[in-house]
Amino acid sequence: MATGLWILFIVIALIAGAAIGFFAARKYMMKYLKENPPINEQMLRMMMTQMGRKPSEKQVKQMMNQMNKAQK
Repeated sequence: MATGLWILFIVIALIAGAAIGFFAARKYMMKYLKENPPINEQMLRMMMTQMGRKPSEKQVKQMMNQMNKAQK
C-alpha cells in the first residue's frame, strides 16, 4: 500500500509541476511581449525615418519579409 501511495504522490506532483510551469511561462511571455512588442510596418517606417531615410512601400515590405524570414 505504501508503494501505491508514493506513486500517487509522484503523479500528483508531476501534474502540479506541469501546471505551475505552464502558467509561469505564460505569464513571463505575456510580460515580455508587453515590454518588447514585435516590430510592425509602422515601427519600421518610424525607425527608417529617424535614420534619415524616407522609406518607400517596397522597402518597408522587403524589410518586413527579411525580418520574418530571420525569425523562422
